[in-house]
Amino acid sequence: MNQESINAAALALAEARATRNTCGRISEGFDIHSLEDAYAVQELNTLAALAAGRRLSGRKIGLTSLAVQQQLGVDQPDFGMLFADMEYRDGDAIESQRLIQPKAEGEIAFVLGRHLPHADTTLGELLRAVDYVLPALEIVDSAITDWKITLVDTVADNASSGLYVLGKTPVSLAGLDLALEGMLLEKNGTQAAIGLGAACMGNPLDACLWLARTMARAGRPLQAGDVLLSGALGPMVPVIAGDSLRLRLTRLGEVSCHFV
Repeated sequence: MNQESINAAALALAEARATRNTCGRISEGFDIHSLEDAYAVQELNTLAALAAGRRLSGRKIGLTSLAVQQQLGVDQPDFGMLFADMEYRDGDAIESQRLIQPKAEGEIAFVLGRHLPHADTTLGELLRAVDYVLPALEIVDSAITDWKITLVDTVADNASSGLYVLGKTPVSLAGLDLALEGMLLEKNGTQAAIGLGAACMGNPLDACLWLARTMARAGRPLQAGDVLLSGALGPMVPVIAGDSLRLRLTRLGEVSCHFV
């Protein structure tokens, strides 16, 4: 791939985010078709964000649903960066003008207490590294017009990352079967989506293990204190200014936010 095309695609996505004006598919406009090149675009914008003073706070996993993977013709999830200025807390108001065309997902967030530097991280190492879990709302957002994305487009666009909202009551993993964790997502007091932990690669722990190994291979290993958004437990829900969201999980509690 021509480095100039990768540079131009990264700039187009950065400008779309900065101006909150969508752009066309970068896969078509800049002839970017491989996952390797898409992640190269993502990495350029990650480096630019870090150079501008933003700070990594964790990672997100996308495409954890088997049905969505089959729809896009892939056999693995993708990843994106989380920055500290993307984090909101339970009950917060979210400024809609920060976003372009947002949608909400109910998820389980993992917070690490240890580094995970190895590309062959074991499940035991992951379990020891997880300090606690929290209910989380991920507000996904795409810079691509009308969400008409391919896998390459979403990867290049930082896995369609927007913002995230964390609950405030940490819960230990001990004794939990996260595959059986039920989810109810309400919008404006009405049921908008339901789901189950098993929808996330069979178990959100499996998603996090994939992420730990993948980030080590990518040269950005997970660190103590990182937040891991482990993937949607149910369908995405569009949101606009004036909407309120409330996520309830079976044993992990709840988290809410509203858009202004």
